[in-house]
Amino acid sequence: MGLAAGLLLLLALSAGQGLGSGRRPLPQGGLEGWAPGGGRRLLSLELLAEAEDLSLALLGMELPGALPPECRELLVGFANSSVRLTGCLVRSARPVRLCQSCYRHFQSVTEQLENITRAVGNSSESNCAKSLLMSDRVQLVVILSQFFNSTWEKANCANCLKNNSEGLSNSTIEFLNLFNTTLTCFERNFQGQAISLVPSNHTEVCGKCNGTYRNLNALYNKMTEQGSEHRTHLCIDVEDAMNVTRRLWSRTFNCSVPCSDTVPVIAVSSFILFLPVIFYLSSFLHSKQKKRILILPKRIQSNASLVNIQEKYS
Repeated sequence: MGLAAGLLLLLALSAGQGLGSGRRPLPQGGLEGWAPGGGRRLLSLELLAEAEDLSLALLGMELPGALPPECRELLVGFANSSVRLTGCLVRSARPVRLCQSCYRHFQSVTEQLENITRAVGNSSESNCAKSLLMSDRVQLVVILSQFFNSTWEKANCANCLKNNSEGLSNSTIEFLNLFNTTLTCFERNFQGQAISLVPSNHTEVCGKCNGTYRNLNALYNKMTEQGSEHRTHLCIDVEDAMNVTRRLWSRTFNCSVPCSDTVPVIAVSSFILFLPVIFYLSSFLHSKQKKRILILPKRIQSNASLVNIQEKYS
């Protein structure tokens, strides 16, 4: 009744009934006011009833910005789906399992936002969209929705899902199964030893898991080629899984896959290297050296014969 008492005082002041400087306890029979001259004057019962009715009306009114029940339900649904998606994203951050673990939660957030923005001609729903998306400067629902969409696009999760985003695509499921098989082979043949950061040769792992690793690597290269044809990238789950596998294979286990094109490459390189030697050697063997013949001029011959004749007669 504190609000009702305050309203009573306001009504009394508006009616010209001022309060004295001192206060006295109210009598048991009802509320009384003190006149300026010091006399007591009982407040009318009608005035008290009017003040109580006014206080009840004010208490029953909704605060400014309060949402209708249907809008509150939409907001709560978006909040719950956002909490589930945020928790899933954080838990799946390392190792990266965003797309395969959180696509259902992302789809739920998308559906909740569509329920808010959907316009079916109902004025209450139109007011809900305006109240939840455009009623303030911060626009928190819009910011959260943009954050989720941006994270999903950066992870390229749509490239690992079916067209309707109801589940993982067949190629993604095949890759993840083969990836799990490869890791199981690593663990089984590592004989329970702790993986050291210093590279060391693990012959058993390299030998027994070579086929599985080669199949996984071939499937990844095939998926990459298909993505490059459509100008798309693989989702972050597939990329991170392949990066982890390659680091384990090359750095941790110090394994290497022999290249099948090594012999042809060496043969072609050797041929190109010795090609100049072969050319000069063949040119030297098949070419004929021509001897230079000195031909004296006739004038020189005649002069020489004349000298000989002169010496003969002298």
